[in-house]
Amino acid sequence: MSSLKVQSASLNEDSETKQEGVDVLEPNDTSETAQTSSSSDGVANKAQDRLERFKALKARAKNATDSNLKETAAESQRLATDPAMLSTLSRKHAFASHNLLKADTEAAGEDFERKRAWDWTIEESERWDKRMEKKQRHRDDVAFQDYRQDARKVYKRQMRELQPDLDAYERDKVAAVERAAASGGLEIVETDDGELVAVDRNGTFYSTADSTDFTENKPDRAAVDRLVSDLRKAEEVRLKKRRERRGDDDPDVTYINEKNKQFNQKLSRFYDKYTKEIRDSFERGTAL
Repeated sequence: MSSLKVQSASLNEDSETKQEGVDVLEPNDTSETAQTSSSSDGVANKAQDRLERFKALKARAKNATDSNLKETAAESQRLATDPAMLSTLSRKHAFASHNLLKADTEAAGEDFERKRAWDWTIEESERWDKRMEKKQRHRDDVAFQDYRQDARKVYKRQMRELQPDLDAYERDKVAAVERAAASGGLEIVETDDGELVAVDRNGTFYSTADSTDFTENKPDRAAVDRLVSDLRKAEEVRLKKRRERRGDDDPDVTYINEKNKQFNQKLSRFYDKYTKEIRDSFERGTAL
């Protein structure tokens, strides 16, 4: 009996000790649970932040792709658009707007030219009148009158296209002055007001009617090539005008008489757009 009591007492002590241990460990378990829950919340927050950043990146990528597609389409449209066609459309739009405004003004019983003049200044009106007069003179000057008038038109056109090299002219001028001074042809003379003037005694620098030094001038290669190009261009224009007067604009003769020429022209009007590639291949020598 005594041994059983001792064992029961020891068991009771162990149970109490265990219960005390359990009571002591309960706060530690609560802190661990709180730490676990807080760590899980932090992971969830990080995952949510990453998800939101990923969605923002996807939205930016989609916007960039859409913008690139729009810019690419606009660029391809700009490249496919003919500038000449755009200018033609803008000119037609301006004409249509002008005619519409004129019709509305006349329908209202007002003077169209007077109404348009309200938007112009005096300087703009004078410049416009001069421009219209110049264009009218040019129209009147187009028709052939005589060979003298034709030569004058050619001369005026050449003068408009002339592009002198002023730097080379100044260099040649300085070199000519130095040569004249070295040869003793220039004499420094003082005028009444004290100004020093270089006088050409031998007529080698300041050209006169009796001067012959211009024959020693040798133009450079570029000037000679430009002159040859202008002559060739004038010859091509002359031959083209002669062909137009004769009525043989086509340089390739594909007919044997006038009737055959008319028949070939009729065929060309209807079938050239279909046979252009084949004819080009034959001309290149690449036809099968």
